[in-house]
Amino acid sequence: MPTVTRLALITVGAALLTACSAEEPPTVAPVPSVSATAPVEKAATGPDLTATPETVATGIQVPWGLAFLGDGSALVAERQTGVIYQVRPGTAKKKVYTVAGVQAGGEGGLLGLAVRGDWVYAYFTSADDNRIVRFKRSGGTPEVIFKGLDRGSRHNGGRLAFGPDGMLYVGTGDAGDEPQSQDREDPNGKILRLTPEGEAAPGNPFPGSPVWSLGHRNVQGLAWDAQGRMYGIEFGQDTWDEVNLIQPGKNYGWPEVEGKAGDARFTDPIVQWRTDDASPSGAAVAGSTLYVAALKGERLWTVPLTGGTARAELSGRYGRLRTVAVAADGSLWLTTSNTDGRGDVRDGDDRILRFPPSVGR
Repeated sequence: MPTVTRLALITVGAALLTACSAEEPPTVAPVPSVSATAPVEKAATGPDLTATPETVATGIQVPWGLAFLGDGSALVAERQTGVIYQVRPGTAKKKVYTVAGVQAGGEGGLLGLAVRGDWVYAYFTSADDNRIVRFKRSGGTPEVIFKGLDRGSRHNGGRLAFGPDGMLYVGTGDAGDEPQSQDREDPNGKILRLTPEGEAAPGNPFPGSPVWSLGHRNVQGLAWDAQGRMYGIEFGQDTWDEVNLIQPGKNYGWPEVEGKAGDARFTDPIVQWRTDDASPSGAAVAGSTLYVAALKGERLWTVPLTGGTARAELSGRYGRLRTVAVAADGSLWLTTSNTDGRGDVRDGDDRILRFPPSVGR
């Protein structure tokens, strides 16, 4: 891999978290400012969660990754089959690609998607490993750009997202082998930062390494706010799920600690929930609010980034929520995950829902 030049680490003030329990809503102090390498384009309006959502698509077997296209439609990954659909409001879903070699099982299969220009990026579980491929939207043979991530029946990670710096960020899991998360030479249990070609990105905290941060159990959500601050969403084990403010080179503690530990060796989360209340997956930011989709908790958490109390919305209304994304028009899209063997299947599941942007914001 090419030699890289270390960038100055982002300087972040102390992020305070008021510890919470299942009976006491989590409270978040204002998230400190950081230096952003590039501006982040965000919708001018936020979603209206009081509105009746539009059903964009139904009958998808565990919709996982979702990536918007420039025409307002989106690509969505069907975890169980490796199929990618194009979906848009008012139009039937359209099968546009099947990723070859997907081996679904447990928590594995076709997972995250990202789009950059004419390229589509897909993270999936193969017979041997978890890997990332890319292919042109017009089709063709996929190109493997990163491979060798351990696969397991659980904790396969899978989230892909391009950051404001144009680099590809990857959330990986420990694949059930917990010590890997603390091994800086192992890509499992990490957030990785790659070039669009799959190499370790210039400016990574450990020269020549794709690792951006470590000590993660199973990163399922990645999001940035308008100031370029990065958030990682993580499954806990038995006690605490986490929202972390991600800083390059920082260690988030797993498996040594779970949740807020006050241990100087590790970076504490900015908010935490009991696992029954969350099991958080996808994440997105609109304005000053972070939205976090919850599986076991069957709700959408709203986390105010300017300080205040995190709130649970849509509790129990649609079942397990896997992915949340905010479109350019300010609408919020949600995927359910009731056909994954852990939910109560409802008529039309699994589905993609769209909440409209708020009026007058």
